[in-house]
Amino acid sequence: MPSLFVIQGQNKGTRYDLLSHSGAISIGRESANHIQLRDNEASRRHAEVSRVGEFFVIYDLNSSNGTFVNKQKIEKAELSSGDQLQIGRTLLVYSGDTEELDSIDLVDIVPSHADGSRIIRSLPEDDIDNLVIRQGPDDTQNLRLSNARKSLQVMYRTALAVSHTLDIDELLRRILELVFDWINADRGCIMLKDPISGALEARARRDRAGVSSGSSMTISRTILDYVLERREGVLTSDAQDDERFSSGNSVMQSGIREAICVPMQGRYGTVGALYVDTTTPLSEVVESSSPRFTEEHLKLLIAIAHQAALAVEDTNYYSAMIQSERLAAVGQTVATLSHHIKNILQGIRGGSYLIEMGLNDHDEVVLRKGWSIVDRNQQKISSLVMDMLSFGKTREPEMLPSNLIEVVAEVIDTVRQRATDAGIEIVWNPHANMQFLKFDPDGLSRAILNVVTNAIDAAQDRPDPKVCITVELDRSNNTASVIVSDNGEGIHAQALPNIFVPFVSTKGSRGTGLGLAVSQKILKEHGGDINVTSSPGSGSTFRLEFPLIEMDPHPDQSKKSDTLAEDQQPDGPATRLGEPPSPDLFS
Repeated sequence: MPSLFVIQGQNKGTRYDLLSHSGAISIGRESANHIQLRDNEASRRHAEVSRVGEFFVIYDLNSSNGTFVNKQKIEKAELSSGDQLQIGRTLLVYSGDTEELDSIDLVDIVPSHADGSRIIRSLPEDDIDNLVIRQGPDDTQNLRLSNARKSLQVMYRTALAVSHTLDIDELLRRILELVFDWINADRGCIMLKDPISGALEARARRDRAGVSSGSSMTISRTILDYVLERREGVLTSDAQDDERFSSGNSVMQSGIREAICVPMQGRYGTVGALYVDTTTPLSEVVESSSPRFTEEHLKLLIAIAHQAALAVEDTNYYSAMIQSERLAAVGQTVATLSHHIKNILQGIRGGSYLIEMGLNDHDEVVLRKGWSIVDRNQQKISSLVMDMLSFGKTREPEMLPSNLIEVVAEVIDTVRQRATDAGIEIVWNPHANMQFLKFDPDGLSRAILNVVTNAIDAAQDRPDPKVCITVELDRSNNTASVIVSDNGEGIHAQALPNIFVPFVSTKGSRGTGLGLAVSQKILKEHGGDINVTSSPGSGSTFRLEFPLIEMDPHPDQSKKSDTLAEDQQPDGPATRLGEPPSPDLFS
């Protein structure tokens, strides 16, 4: 579909469909235009686009700053797909209605058994490099062919450097290294424009061996200005006598004999300049009349600078995209957490009101009710803070010899009162003879607590609500598992893939969406994971699985482990110990 897409300017990212309007489509600063540009350098009615037969034609409407198509000022131009339009400071790309695009529907990839083709030869990347570098039998006799091969080698290696490197400074250093391997320069420098001020800043420098690298490198402002203003590369065999720079004192002061300076021209503008020169003493110039730099060097440096500019633009775009995604994630985090913290604070405020009322009326019942509300909400905010800390930083688990039964029992003690208040039965099936395992007890306790808390929330308001917790050791697969099952409503199949996504919660305003994400993160830090099975109406089962690393217990610890099923079990009628889970537990 024919359209104009803004790639630079205040309207960046906006696409305008040219078929959505009949007749001429006006472009300009005024709101009455079909395409209004927020650009002070665009005229009120700057240009218009009309359909002429099968093509679209753009007309300049006597604008103040002109209309440019592919950097050429025009009064009228027929548009082809891919053309770049400049109106003021706004850049737009025209996409045409090409029927050739429909031919992609005719591409068919056939299976191997239906294909009669056979592979004759393959060529790895390293062999391509050797193919480019290897000299032919006539290269030594044909200087022109030899130079062409060297130029091809430089361009190939530049393309490799551009494709393999995301670090701009490392890329620029590598490009200067390739340039110095190919051209006999004394000094070289790559400068990039500051994205805010537009001033040039040196980002990479190289000096030939024997040239003092500790000395200050003075680059001719005259040459730089000429290159950036005209957007064309320059070669001078004697910069001090070149009439183009005759008015520049910087050339004389620098003692430059030969210089090449080329613009780093990208898709959307000039991002910097690549500069090399020689500062050969006058006595050596007299002895050697042949220049070091040639027009071939200039042409190839222009191509190299263009490749580097494209890489710089791509890297800047990639960095900006990451920054944008990071800011979006921060915004989402702040919005989500603010909502939950606000709800918690409202609960604390309500409890505080009851406490104040109980104190004023000397009513212990109201006082205790208010305190229970405050205590419950402070536990919520404490849990939220711990989840934020766990999720927000990468950490190595502190692997210690620990008893998994004891860790699970402590979790059950933590949630027992909450389960009792909700009328939920906790069925706890510990392993009667558990060896000490190696894991992070604090981290794993946090992961189990989040999953058990979710199970309690899921089982609420269900008939005969139950949460079953089991510990299993699978020595055949070297895994230890904590299995948490509930007979809640279950999780729908379409929601199942997103339950570990941060800030995605199936509990509505009651959940932060961090608990399961934190639990999975902790298990993965242990080299394990959480597996979930669920069916709507039948409840869910979460299996927290991690590598089994058994430890030789201390004698005292061994005795403690043998009696743990009796000594560390949670109290209360809602807990069953030492018996396997019944198959019809949730029936």
